[in-house]
Amino acid sequence: MNWFTQVRKRIPFISKRSSDDTLWHKCRDCEQMIYTKEYEENLSVCPECGHHGRIGPAERFAQLFDESWTMLPSPAVREDPLKFRDEKRYTDRLRVARNETGEADALVNARGEIEGQPVVIAVQDFAFMGGSMGVGVGEAFVAGARAAIAARCPYVIFTASGGARMQEGILSLMQMPKMTVAVQELKEAGLPYIVVLTDPTSGGVMASYAMLGDVQIAEPKALLAFTGRRVIENTIREQLPEGFQRAEYLLEHGTIDMIVERKELRAMLARLIGFLAPQREAA
Repeated sequence: MNWFTQVRKRIPFISKRSSDDTLWHKCRDCEQMIYTKEYEENLSVCPECGHHGRIGPAERFAQLFDESWTMLPSPAVREDPLKFRDEKRYTDRLRVARNETGEADALVNARGEIEGQPVVIAVQDFAFMGGSMGVGVGEAFVAGARAAIAARCPYVIFTASGGARMQEGILSLMQMPKMTVAVQELKEAGLPYIVVLTDPTSGGVMASYAMLGDVQIAEPKALLAFTGRRVIENTIREQLPEGFQRAEYLLEHGTIDMIVERKELRAMLARLIGFLAPQREAA
């Protein structure tokens, strides 16, 4: 034990719970060390390089809604329909994810207001098994869309996913057409469906409801892809341009409508809702 460690351990005001992991955050992009408090106050965006960190539903709702919001219940679904097991049982993986995130599955809905305008917002949590799309995610998406239809308000989703959930096999892939039908129900009701693509959004999610929005927004530098770079290059036998799966490249080539920094997202969503949402009847 060196002298610095001995002195540090004798400092009375540093508790055992305080450590470099809790006091500092290392940016995933520029690797700059940032005070955790400063990082959180900056909406989990690196103040040095502008990298937008991954955040969960609680942080999203707090950043977007007015003073309060109501969580929508997660639909009950049959768990582990295929009795899947790899290195661990699927039920064990679900239990760990639920304990770590406090959520029933990877997609969570809440109803509230943004600048006084009603809206239902869905957030995919990448911390829950990589935000993977399973039956629970599909049912939650449909429930959120129909809650928006019942309330006559827009449905906004923040995507973050590695794609389909392999432990549910074909049942996971069947969620793609089901959620596409839910989007069509929103359109038939004359209600806006707004998608905010966050880092990362890929696989079956990118190939379905993540690209069906009336308005497609992305956070800066978000990785947006159907499959990995190497898979594509090995398939087409061509070298792909640098950064072709980043939000900036997709904006330049017309795949998305805009890139909005996190600090400006609330104001932009309020503006879009004001433009696109049907006028509510006066009380």
